[in-house]
Order: sequence, then C-alpha cells, then structure tokens
Amino acid sequence: MTFDTLTLREFITQSARRYDTRPALSFIKGGTISYRDLDEKSLQLAAALKGLGIRPGDRVAIVSANMPNWGLAYFAVSRMKAVTVPILPDFPPADMVNILIHAGVSAVFVSRKLYPKLKRVSEKGIVIIFIEDFSLLKEDETSVPIDLKQFLGKSEKDLEIDIPKEDDVASIIYTSGTTGQSKGVMLSHRNLVFDALATSPIPGIKPGDTLISILPLSHTYECTIGMIIPLMLGAHIHYLDRPPAPSVLLPALKEIRPSLMLSVPLLIEKLYRQSILPLLNKKTAVKLLYRIPPFRKMLNRFAGKKLMRIFGGRLYFFGIGGAGLAPDVEKFLREAQFPYAIGYGLTETSPLIAGCSPSETRYTSTGTIIPGVVVKLGDPDPVTGEGEILVKGPNVMIGYYHDEKKSAEAFTEDGWFRTGDLGVFDKDGFLYIRGRSKNMILGPSGENIYPESIEAVINQFNFVTDSLVFEEEGKIFARVHVDYDQIKEAFSHLADSAGDISHHVGEYLNELKIMANKRLSSFSKLHDLLEQHEPFEKTPTQKIKRYLYSGKTKRHNKGNEMEDGEKH
Repeated sequence: MTFDTLTLREFITQSARRYDTRPALSFIKGGTISYRDLDEKSLQLAAALKGLGIRPGDRVAIVSANMPNWGLAYFAVSRMKAVTVPILPDFPPADMVNILIHAGVSAVFVSRKLYPKLKRVSEKGIVIIFIEDFSLLKEDETSVPIDLKQFLGKSEKDLEIDIPKEDDVASIIYTSGTTGQSKGVMLSHRNLVFDALATSPIPGIKPGDTLISILPLSHTYECTIGMIIPLMLGAHIHYLDRPPAPSVLLPALKEIRPSLMLSVPLLIEKLYRQSILPLLNKKTAVKLLYRIPPFRKMLNRFAGKKLMRIFGGRLYFFGIGGAGLAPDVEKFLREAQFPYAIGYGLTETSPLIAGCSPSETRYTSTGTIIPGVVVKLGDPDPVTGEGEILVKGPNVMIGYYHDEKKSAEAFTEDGWFRTGDLGVFDKDGFLYIRGRSKNMILGPSGENIYPESIEAVINQFNFVTDSLVFEEEGKIFARVHVDYDQIKEAFSHLADSAGDISHHVGEYLNELKIMANKRLSSFSKLHDLLEQHEPFEKTPTQKIKRYLYSGKTKRHNKGNEMEDGEKH
C-alpha cells in the first residue's frame, strides 16, 4: 500500500475508493458509516467547520466516548488542515478545561453526556458541537443540527478546503502519564500515517475483518492501531454504546465474533484470574495434574479453547499494549495457543516502536522494531546490556505544544528521542522492556532493581489486585491492594471469616512477603508489605500513577497501613 502523500486526508480518500460501500464504522446495535460515507461526510463536515470560522492550524477538540461520529469528526478536522485535540473522557472537568485553554481550541465536538464538564468554556467563545448529531449549541442553550446536505456533491476545490501537507501538525494529544505532568504531544500527518503503514503488516488485517473497539480513541494506541490501520485495510470497526463492563462486552463479543481486538493487560489478566484459574483449581485432582508440565499444557489448551469461545471463536489477533503483561498470564496464553501479540510504544512515537504477529511472539518480549524506525540503547550496562531506549524515525513527534523546554529535554543533543524506558535486545533483535529508568532502584552493591519485576511476582498471588514497589531508606517496600470480595468468597466456609476479614489481611500480607521473597533475588527482597486500602489511581492504559504515591511514608498498625506525606 502506497500513498502520494503521508496525510490522513490522502489515506481516507484512498480507502473510500478502494472499499467504497463496505461498512467502516458501526455501533453494535446499528448506525453504520460506509467508507464512501466517511470520505464524503467528513468533507461536508470540514466545509461546515470552515463556515463556522475554523481555519488551517486552528485546534478543534474531541471530547467523547468511542462512536462512529468520533472518526467522522477526527477526519473532518484533519483533512481541512486544522488540528485535532482528542481529550480522554475520564479526565476531571478542571483538567479538560485547562487543556482546552492551553491548546487554544476554537471549537469542540462533545457528547451530550460530557458537555456538563465543559459548560464554562462556552463562555470563552469556543464553538460547541454535539457529536451525536453534529448539532451546534446556541446561546440560549438549545442546539440546531448543522446542515451538511448543502455541501452534497461538492469537491474540495469547490469548497475551497485547504489540503494538509505531511509535516503539518495533525493532532495534539495530552498525555495522562504516571508522572503527573500532562504534556501536549504534537503529531504530524507523516508521524501518524507512517506509523500506521509500518505497523499494518503485524495484525494481518483483511477487508471485511471485524474489530470491537473498547479502548479510548483519545489515546494514540487505539486511534492509530484500532482505527487508522483497520480503515487503511478495509476492516469493519464496531463500537459499544456504553462502557465495556462484562455485562455489555460479553454479549457483544458473542454477537460480533471479532477477528481482532486491542486491549490493555488488565482485561486478559482479569479473565485469566477470575474465569480460568478457578476452573483449574476447583478440583484437587485437576490441581495436582496442573503441576505436571505435560498435563499443565494440555489443561491450558482446553482452557484456551474456552477463552476463544468467550471472544466469539474467530479471533486471530489480540493486541496487548499500554502496560506490561503479567508473566504468569503470558505463560498461560502461550500454552493455551491464544493469538496474542504485545507491542511497545509511546504517544510521542505515534505510538508503535516495536511489535510482532502472534506467530512470532517471544515470552516477555515486545517484538522487533518496526520498519523505518531506528532504536539504540543509551549508556548500556556493561554486564546486562540494558540501557535507555532511544528512538529516531518518521514516527517521532514534532515536540510538546507550547513547551520548548520539555521538548528539548525529550531529545539527546544528537536528536534521539528519549523514551525513559530501559530495555535490552536479544541476538535476534527482539526488544525486552525492563522498566522506567526513573523507577529503577539501585541495590546495595550497585544492582539494578526494577520495581515492575517485583510487582509482577506479587501480582501473581491469589487475592492481589495490584501492587506498587518503592524504596525507602535502603529498604524495599510494596503497597498491596487486595480483593476483599475474593477473600470473603474463598473463606466463607470458615465461621470467623464472615465477620471482619480485614483482621486476617495483615497475616496474609506477612505470608505473601515470605512467598514472594522465595522467588526474588537476594538483593531485591521485600522488607515489608503494606496494605493499600483504596484502589490505585491509574492512567487510561491502566498504569498506576506512581507520582501520587511517591511521598514519604509512615507505617502504622503492624505495617498494614500507609499514610501519604507530601506528594511531588
């Protein structure tokens, strides 16, 4: 597949010519946009935006859950040389408003459900368009649909629509990272289309393949890999009309029977721990057989067939990204012959840097570097070979919007983008992520200790929902959030456990520390485990926001509680 220019406008017009009336975007329960519709209606909407005063370079925000009209709005803005500013629906109202102000947006597409979060920006002269039906908000708080029919049959030339160039800014995406510093990442048309083209062979999408999109399109992971690539290749993308709770997602999987799907690790980890493991541990005989490798593989294959049925039975690509996958879950997926694939990237790299198809996966690896991108390891450790992952390529961002200082800090003096992640290559060029360089703990004899590796060990144990490892005064601690519902269910047959389970959690954490330390190296053993009472706050890709828990700590009640000090 080749394009005359690497722009979103060029790709969407080519897809329309190639796939014509095939379905492109749908709600699960109807409301379909064909490839021809996507091209024609996005042009009409671009003309309407021009009529509302939107000019090349103006920023237009999208604040909405996933829906077919999200893509329509995105491509309308992109093809008229304006700039999309996708905002995550879960951002607090104050953060949303701050982003709109920082980006200097001229208009915003917003769902009616989320409009109350943005109500005060209408006073700042920002054009408000309801995304469900493209209705324009009036001063009296009523709305009137934009008449797109007036532009029917007219070309870009007729409508005098400016055509974007490859190096024009296409999108500004405000990150929601683990450091607490939200930055506006500027991605060009070239960045996004190049990354999509370079990544497109990995999933092996064919025209007519079906995909259920459950991750937020406001995140580059879903936007590039879950929307742009499938639309390049003629797939049919389905959206839920409500959050993907099990009661909504499971029937949708059964009805659509998707060919491919993208997820963060949390979804597959929950399915494994809540649906698969209980089956394998239910009967003593099965539990004993599971300890014998040949029988374990056989049982995992049976469990894998059950997992495939949950996803509809036709799945051939299950992409996992956004955070690290638990090693025990990956072992199961491999033995179950489940078609998973893990990728690695960042918003700043549009996003993919490395990946591979399900048939090429290697245990704990994120795959090989995508074509056209160059990666090297900065200041590699002479013993382990581990170093900071540095990137050059057409997928690397322009910089951070209105932040020259952070933009300069993101690159080395000779132009390599600094990911902040530590990694290592094997002899065949497969990349393995070790953790964030900022999170690394230096051991007593200079050893590199990665909190993420210790957390992966802790999270394998029953009743653990999540954990966060940190160092204090030369000792390693972990905050652990346990699942009280699971504990109550497991011990409901005990008379004293039906009361206050919390009395037993301290004892459990002490046992957990002993069991975890048996699996850890001598220099990374845990000094204490401390209960995290509330669920950890996370990013949209389910990474813990570490900066919220990085303050000094005090321990109380036999080491089972933690009290936050000043947060930085």
